Amino acid sequence: MGIGGYDLVIVIAYLAAIPLFGVFFKRYVHTGEDYFLAGRMLPFWVIAMSLIGTNIGAYDYMGAAGGAYRFGIVQANYEWLGAIPAMIFASLLFIPFYWKSGVYTVPEFLGKRYSTAVRTIEAVLWTLFLACTLGIFFWASGLMLHTYLGWPLQLSIILIAIIVGVYTVTGGLAAVAMTDVVQMLMMLVGGLAVMIIGFNLTHGWSGLVSMIKPMHPQHFQLFLPLNHPQYPWLGILFGLGLVMSPAWWCCHQAIIQRTLGARSAWDAKASMMGAGFLKTLVPLLVVLPGLFALALCKDPSQIPNPDQAFPWVMRNLLPAGLSGLVFASFIAALLSTMDSTINSTATILTRDIYQKFIRKEASDRHYLLLGRVITVILVCWGVVFAPVTNKFPGIYVAMQTLLSYFQGPTLATVLLGIIWSRANRWGGLVGLAGGVGISIGLTLSGMNFLYVAWWSFVGSIVLNVVVSLFTKPEPLEKIQGLVYGLVVKESSTQELLRKRVEGGK
Repeated sequence: MGIGGYDLVIVIAYLAAIPLFGVFFKRYVHTGEDYFLAGRMLPFWVIAMSLIGTNIGAYDYMGAAGGAYRFGIVQANYEWLGAIPAMIFASLLFIPFYWKSGVYTVPEFLGKRYSTAVRTIEAVLWTLFLACTLGIFFWASGLMLHTYLGWPLQLSIILIAIIVGVYTVTGGLAAVAMTDVVQMLMMLVGGLAVMIIGFNLTHGWSGLVSMIKPMHPQHFQLFLPLNHPQYPWLGILFGLGLVMSPAWWCCHQAIIQRTLGARSAWDAKASMMGAGFLKTLVPLLVVLPGLFALALCKDPSQIPNPDQAFPWVMRNLLPAGLSGLVFASFIAALLSTMDSTINSTATILTRDIYQKFIRKEASDRHYLLLGRVITVILVCWGVVFAPVTNKFPGIYVAMQTLLSYFQGPTLATVLLGIIWSRANRWGGLVGLAGGVGISIGLTLSGMNFLYVAWWSFVGSIVLNVVVSLFTKPEPLEKIQGLVYGLVVKESSTQELLRKRVEGGK
């Protein structure tokens, strides 16, 4: 039905209102902890909604809908198999250790558990990854505005950069988290509207299947053949289910940073559980629009790039007014992921690089100012790097390819560090660096990114174990409270002593 005047008013009003969040929350930002961790005062429900807002972003609405348009419901594996089990795992094992250790970042935790070298390598890896993904997010946001409103692509990217930069620079994690809450609610409303109208036009699920299956018989298979170039079923099970998904939810800085801002250990764990419940709804928001576009677009030339499937649905299927509201809700999704990425990257650069190696004893005000300066630089970098995304066959493939370079080694290093007290600094160093080397070598050989993630994880585990067994173990006082077995043993000893004291009385 095209764009109406009401749509344009709604979109512009929303884009203008969002930066006010940063201005409002600026009054609560006085220290580096306020800026990077929201003063460690976030309740679980805010974090849970922020986690979903952070997770559902440009590469989901654009990339997942594009993936569903191109490959079918196999894309939903990234939301169900590739999320919920890992979120439960993160809540029960990883998050309690992160939160109790009092760190700001995942690399900082690895520095405590292993060594400064491991911390630095992990910080550099995350910085490079997050900086590159910023370009992906800006590209997707600009592409969405360009497809929906017809604005020039580069102008759209710059506009989004200014908006997200204002409230991220001024309000820090508090503004980011609270903005995510509003944006999450908008996403749910918008997604449900698209689903209802889409099923009405295709006459329900059976009608949708009958419209697509004759020409695309594999689009309704949850697992695709072993020879599938992007999503082979074995790669989905091992690469996604056992490595990339746990690495994302257990080790991703932008994800974990929200839980580190929780007001208690219980809030930190409950936030991930709550996010897991909300995650069950996500495929309805990000996969179905791609299928609706495939079924209802009579002229494929209108969608030359599969990543344009979602904005096509909004522009052509939704009535005036509702189209603008839904579009604003999905711009919210894009902004929520970008603000989280920018804030997390600034945290790593400030805490793990600048404070660790350049100026260790500066005032808290100094680090706060530096964090804001870095945030501005990152926004500018994202704008410049955005066009590189077009070199990949789709936004989702670009994102997952970048992740596969180091997610396996990162998960292996953190997991062994938490569950195995014998893992030491040399094992962590060789395992992490060697695992990344394996990832690069396998990628250059042409291996699918899902298999790259799996074999780099296995290789990193083997290297860490072998080197640790042949080198000196870490002193117990260094790793106390950072390893699961030691925490359990310590708790059991304290309980035994308590009972003995009570028995003596």
